[in-house]
Amino acid sequence: MNMNTITPRPDCAARAWVHGALALLEQEATRSADTHLLRLDFPGFPGIPFYFKDESVHPTGSLKHRLARSLFLYALCNGRLRPGQAVVDASSGSTAISEAWFARMLGLQFIAVMPACTAPQKIQAVQDLGGRCDLVDDPAQVHARAAQHAAEGACHLDQFGLAERATDWRGNNNIAESILGQLRREPQPEPSWIVCGVGTGGTSATIGRYLRYRRLHTRLCVAEPTGSGYVHGWRGRDRNAIASQSTLIEGIGRPRVEPGFLFEVVDDVIEVDDAASIAAALLLEEQLGTRYGGSSGTNFVACLQLATAMRMRGERGSIVTLLCDRGKRYQQTLFDADWRARNQLDIAPWQAALQTALASGTLTPPDHPA
Repeated sequence: MNMNTITPRPDCAARAWVHGALALLEQEATRSADTHLLRLDFPGFPGIPFYFKDESVHPTGSLKHRLARSLFLYALCNGRLRPGQAVVDASSGSTAISEAWFARMLGLQFIAVMPACTAPQKIQAVQDLGGRCDLVDDPAQVHARAAQHAAEGACHLDQFGLAERATDWRGNNNIAESILGQLRREPQPEPSWIVCGVGTGGTSATIGRYLRYRRLHTRLCVAEPTGSGYVHGWRGRDRNAIASQSTLIEGIGRPRVEPGFLFEVVDDVIEVDDAASIAAALLLEEQLGTRYGGSSGTNFVACLQLATAMRMRGERGSIVTLLCDRGKRYQQTLFDADWRARNQLDIAPWQAALQTALASGTLTPPDHPA
């Protein structure tokens, strides 16, 4: 036997492809600059500055760009993704857009299992990136349909099942580390609150864990549509809780408690009506000059509620939240007056209440007289 002859292992080509794919992901992460942290100060809330982490500036237009990169890294490093294998995931849109973008970069076919009611612009965006959209009439069935594709050979990225594990809360791709680094030279570098919504649970888990890891006193508030599965689950510590009403705000407000949502790292949950979320997104556009999606408005309403309570207690401190995605994806839905009328959403009372809050320092819901 010639000891100088080494028989190539049958998986060498596959290993080489994985190495190349990981290199492409690392190069993309290096090219992508950090997202901006914007500051607003309102006359009604002296000593309580508001900071907005603008995740809409990612190449794929949303916070989910971070998640998609992490999910591909996780699949590759766990040996679950092979050369030429199709990739599938269930998504209401933004994650699917980001996953389609990364799949195209790696030369892979992507299948997005999406509710049929998803905003048309999101469906088109996935298709423009070479992805295929499998539209499901019943949103509760997207998980089962994605699992069916996986059984037929596709790699299931499984954002709802794996987001909390795929994102490294101590370092790689960590939004919490980025926020605190950008606040380092601010007058109040340790915020009183960080506010985020919940889709998969990955972002809230990352932020909550990192705050504890850094031994900070900052509290984490989850902003959610009224009656969502997460609202009932967190308040009752019930992982089997289901939503008591549906929402028209995409990306958050899940009908059930997803595996990645960690009750223990969340300090408060605030419910926000859909009309309030849309009105707040339009107010953010007035303040920042850019239109953001409805979940950004949900976050802003929760921030104003927290700031109202802080002001009434005589507290000072900063509040940080996320601007989750680009508003142009919702031109035919949330930001279309006829669409809102068909869905019985009257945002005018909330627009008045929110404008008043910026000046007075008190957010009073329209149906609750001061």
